[in-house]
Amino acid sequence: MDTELLTCGYSFHMEPFNVSTKSGLNTYLFRLQTEGTCEILVDGQMIQIESGHLLLYKPGDPYELKIEPAKDNPGGKIASGDYYLFCKGAWIDAWWKRSYKQTCTRIDLDARLISLWRQLILEKRRMEEENRELSGYLLQALCLYVERAATETVSLQGRPFTGTRMKRFIEAHATATFKVDDVADHVGLSVSRAVHLFKECFGKTMIQYALEVRLSSAVERMHDSSMSLEQIALSCGFGSYPYFHRAFKHRFGISPKLYRQKDSQN
Repeated sequence: MDTELLTCGYSFHMEPFNVSTKSGLNTYLFRLQTEGTCEILVDGQMIQIESGHLLLYKPGDPYELKIEPAKDNPGGKIASGDYYLFCKGAWIDAWWKRSYKQTCTRIDLDARLISLWRQLILEKRRMEEENRELSGYLLQALCLYVERAATETVSLQGRPFTGTRMKRFIEAHATATFKVDDVADHVGLSVSRAVHLFKECFGKTMIQYALEVRLSSAVERMHDSSMSLEQIALSCGFGSYPYFHRAFKHRFGISPKLYRQKDSQN
């Protein structure tokens, strides 16, 4: 396997903690802040890191981390949590070189990304029983995932980070019951501001986008599932089959039944 996961884990600090490798790291380091704050060396300056900040360092980069009470509250409590991993390998080298990697990026704390990181941690804990091939593929998947998350955050056609977070929330919850209020709460905005911002960013309402996601999911299940059309409608977030039928026909010009029949003949 041309990737090697050296160590990974989750750390939570409630006491002062400092580490410095100013001469440069020997491996790649990924770090995702999930709770609290700390200070980290980024591009020659110590900056404050908060929940959602993703740090990516390559071999040779200087690294310094400080976890301590805020300067304006020296007696205050400390709470800083993060996922981290150190890795190396030819695949990682090639992945790093193929596109610019910003050292510090603010991303959404996606449950799927966290799940991947946790799987890596659990596999590494097996020690002698670790499946290195599985760890390697999980690491590659994590690399691709953080790359997409970082790229979307900084360059999604100039759209603001909050707009992207709303879009991802809808994609994750479209096949279940959710309200516009839930999307607004997720990003900490009022409903009116969230509605306006989403329309401004994507040219459609949240409900229109949720309908697109639901219809796309329904088409996938019609291709690859033996579920009835009524079951597909309910599993994709449509409250009833008649509503699904109307929405599907309006979008594709034919009924779900006829669409499925034509698909099965191809």
